[in-house]
Amino acid sequence: MQSLLAAQLDIGSVIVVAILGVSGLSFLFLMASFGSIWLRAMASGAPVGLVELIALRLRGIPVGYIVDNRITAVKSGLPLTIDDLSTHYLAGGNVDMIVQALIAAQRAGIHLDFNRACAIDLATKGTGKNVVDAVKTSVNPRVIDCPNPVSGKTTIDAVAKDGIVIKARARVTVRTNLDRFVGGATEETIIARVGEGIVSTIGSVETYKLVLENPDRISKTVLEKGLDANTAFEILSIDIADVDIGENVGAKLQAEQAEVRRANAVALEQEMIAKVADMRARVVEAEAQVPLALSEAFRTGNLGVMDYYRMKNLQADTSMRENIAGAPETK
Repeated sequence: MQSLLAAQLDIGSVIVVAILGVSGLSFLFLMASFGSIWLRAMASGAPVGLVELIALRLRGIPVGYIVDNRITAVKSGLPLTIDDLSTHYLAGGNVDMIVQALIAAQRAGIHLDFNRACAIDLATKGTGKNVVDAVKTSVNPRVIDCPNPVSGKTTIDAVAKDGIVIKARARVTVRTNLDRFVGGATEETIIARVGEGIVSTIGSVETYKLVLENPDRISKTVLEKGLDANTAFEILSIDIADVDIGENVGAKLQAEQAEVRRANAVALEQEMIAKVADMRARVVEAEAQVPLALSEAFRTGNLGVMDYYRMKNLQADTSMRENIAGAPETK
């Protein structure tokens, strides 16, 4: 009985030793895998549980990358959790950019919550822009040329009411509106709207001299139209950088219209000449019928020789009187 009890105690001891051994090996494995990261987080004041570290490893997320970014966030006063950062990473976001943008916004006193920052980061993915640039533009406004030199145009051409072309170039100062950045229209829309506003403003003035006297009236009028509505930017100012005078479109148009009227008049004159020639041809044709009618009258006896001579004498007398009076000859 005692030997059986001793055997059971030996087996129990072996099991306990085995469990302790496995636990020790597991602890050593965990410390070897996550010890430095765990200690770094603890020492930085951003503690992370071993369970969270194991969960990151099981989900295929780079543990050091997430923990280091959380340490940076916590040290900057941002209460981000491991779950927040890992979720954004799995969504395809850039965790580095998120943390940098939130820190920059906090330092600048700009309200930007974590969810909106994630939305901006995902929305700008693959566009050449990022959430950090959006925050920087919100802090430090940027200048947009209107028109965009990339389009090949250097000026916005508009015609005043007096027909003079005015060539203008504007510089638009904008800053990012973070609340409308996702889903808001881009800077191309700003350029198009400002260009349209400049054209309509110039087209409403009576003479080009008013624009030259006060170019600022263009920027004031355009700025009052609220062109930044539903865009990702807020327009701070519109400055007219350059104003030049182009050709006199009104005079050119009037000249072209006069040329068209002259061409119509020439065409009408030629048409009248053709009609006169046609009428003369008909007269000649009718006169050609007279000898035939005389011959027919002789044959039928309706006209005698003496009648014919009296007619000829009458014609000769009429011609002599016309010559004496200076009347023009009948053609």
